[in-house]
Amino acid sequence: MKSLLLLSLLLTLTGCYVKTNETEIAIKVKKISLFGEPGVDKHIYSPGQIYFYIPFIQEMYKFNTKLQTITMVYSRSRGESFRDDLLFKTIDGNDISLDVEVQFRIIPDKLKHMLENVAQNDGELRYNIVRSVARSIPRDIYGELKTEEFYISENREKKTTEVLTKMNSILNPMGVVVETVLLADYRFNSAYQQAIEDKKIADQQKEKNKSATLAAVEEYKRKEEDARGDVNKMVAQVDGEFRKAKIEADAYLNKSKQIAEAIRAEGKAQAKGITEMNKALAGAGGRTMVKLEIAKAIKGKKIMLLPLSGGSGVNFKTTNVNDLLEVYGMKSMSEETNKK
Repeated sequence: MKSLLLLSLLLTLTGCYVKTNETEIAIKVKKISLFGEPGVDKHIYSPGQIYFYIPFIQEMYKFNTKLQTITMVYSRSRGESFRDDLLFKTIDGNDISLDVEVQFRIIPDKLKHMLENVAQNDGELRYNIVRSVARSIPRDIYGELKTEEFYISENREKKTTEVLTKMNSILNPMGVVVETVLLADYRFNSAYQQAIEDKKIADQQKEKNKSATLAAVEEYKRKEEDARGDVNKMVAQVDGEFRKAKIEADAYLNKSKQIAEAIRAEGKAQAKGITEMNKALAGAGGRTMVKLEIAKAIKGKKIMLLPLSGGSGVNFKTTNVNDLLEVYGMKSMSEETNKK
């Protein structure tokens, strides 16, 4: 018992132990093995513990399981202490630089393979493996875009998805998973950048003019619809007045037809009456009626009988009637009548 305590104290004093924090895991390598084959142990040691090992015979390696970020940007105040953005050319030959952030973490179940084939610590994994892939793949995939295509967010997002997929296809077998790839910013050379900005302004002005044109067209269409509505209203009014006038004219025509029919009927009745009267007058009773009417006509009137020509009578063809009336005193009687 005392020997074990002494051994533990010796190991502690000589530093032959590993302490893992809350985000670290550890794996042991057997350099010399009295039992079994030497090499990397399959057992993964949990976070937040202290593990002892035998110097020269065993070795312990720690890896951080937390989400880590590699920041490759133009600014020296972020990421590395030097300009670290990605420089390359677009497919149409223009220089461009990208600010990219990559977040990754290790896959604990693949820690044995990682230690045997990839890296022995977090620094090697970060700078030799993940950073190299993170600088190479985005250049290749974003470089497939034309210069102006970078201004379209959908194009950038599509390529970012391709970058994430490609990086994981390379790093997953090594024991690393890339969680996110963020394209933070991009820049062209100053002259071309100014040309692009000028084009963007021109395009904006073009869209503004197009919008103004469309607005003018819509305003014209609205006025056209208003005018068409006014015309339709006037046409409806005229049609209404026409129908009203037609109804009134048809009513007047029907009334006139009725009046004409009444007049015609009345005329027929009168004609029939005259015809019947003529028939009545044509007989003996008619002559009597005529005589009666003549008698009524001469009733109360003075009658003078004059001799007719043929003997010693008056010839009206050669006789001056006025002289004759003077002879018979008719003129004086007429004057008296006028005086009265």
